Amino acid sequence: MTAPKQTNPPAFRAERCLLSVPAIKPILFEKALSSEADSIMLDCEDSVAEGEKSRARKNVINALTAIDWHDRGKNIVVRINSVDTHFMYRDLVDIVEHAGSAIHSVMLPKVDSVSDVYMVEKLLAQIESAKGLKRAIAIEVIIETAAGAQNMQTIASASARLEALHFGAGDFAASCGARTVDIGGLNADFPGDPWHPIMQSIVIACRANGLRPIDSAYGDYKDKRGFIAATKRAAALGFSGKWAIHPDQIAIVNEVMTPTQDEVASAKAVLDAMALAAKEGAGATSIGGKMVDVASIKMAKNIVELDAFLRTQETSVL
Repeated sequence: MTAPKQTNPPAFRAERCLLSVPAIKPILFEKALSSEADSIMLDCEDSVAEGEKSRARKNVINALTAIDWHDRGKNIVVRINSVDTHFMYRDLVDIVEHAGSAIHSVMLPKVDSVSDVYMVEKLLAQIESAKGLKRAIAIEVIIETAAGAQNMQTIASASARLEALHFGAGDFAASCGARTVDIGGLNADFPGDPWHPIMQSIVIACRANGLRPIDSAYGDYKDKRGFIAATKRAAALGFSGKWAIHPDQIAIVNEVMTPTQDEVASAKAVLDAMALAAKEGAGATSIGGKMVDVASIKMAKNIVELDAFLRTQETSVL
C-alpha cells in the first residue's frame, strides 16, 4: 500500500481578482496597471481574432519589457492559445524567450488531459534553460471542456509548476451542449445553479493538491446584481478568486473575496474560545449557542491567515 500523497502548496499569493485584458488592445494595459486587480491576464486567446494573433503576441512582449508590472504589485499571467491550435507554440516560445523574466505564470486554456500540461511544462523548461531564466514560470490551467472535467483530478496533480485551476463557464457550456448563450450566468430554465457540480469539483481538486481555485468570467458586465450573486456563490464554495472582464467588476470581486471585519472578528473569537477550551482539556465548546470544535479552528485559521496576508500585501505595495 502506497503512502498518501503529501501536498506541497505553492507560495501563497493573492489572486482575488484576475483582470482579463485583450492583448490586441495595448491602450488598456496602463489602465489595468492602475487598477486594483491582484492579477493581470494579458490574453492572446479568445479575445483575439485569428488574423491578429501575431500582433497580439508582439503587444504582450512590448508591454512586458516596457512596463514594470511587479513594481506595482501585479501578478502577470499570459493566456496563450490551446495546444490544439498552431498558435500555442509560437505564443510560448516568442513571449517567454523575449519577456519570460516578467511573467509569473502562463495560463493554458481548454486543458483536456495531463498531456496538455506536460507539453507546456517541457517547453517552458527548455526555454528557461536556453535563456538562463532564474525563476521558473508557473502554470495555471482552465477547466472548460467535458474532457477536462472528466480528467480534472489527474490534471490537478500533473506538474509541480501548477498553481491554479480556473473555471471557464462559456466554453464549458458549449462543450456540454448546454442551452445558453450567457457566460457564467444562471439559466432561468434550470432550477438552481447549473455550474455548481463542476465548480465544487474544481474546488475539491484544487484543495486536495494545494492549488488555487479561480472562478469564471461573468459576461453580462452591466448586470451588477447578478455578478455580485455569482461572486458570492463562488466564495461560499471555496473559490479564492474570480475573473473580471470590465473595470467595474474589480471592486466587487475584491470586496467579496476579502474577509469582512466581522468575519475576522468571529474567526478570532473561535480561536480564542478553542484555546481556552484546550487549557481546560476540552476538544469542543460553544459560542453564542453554536458548537465549535477542532474543525472550527481550521476554518477560522483560513480566514485569519488570509486577512493577515492581504494586509501585508497592501502595506508592501504602498
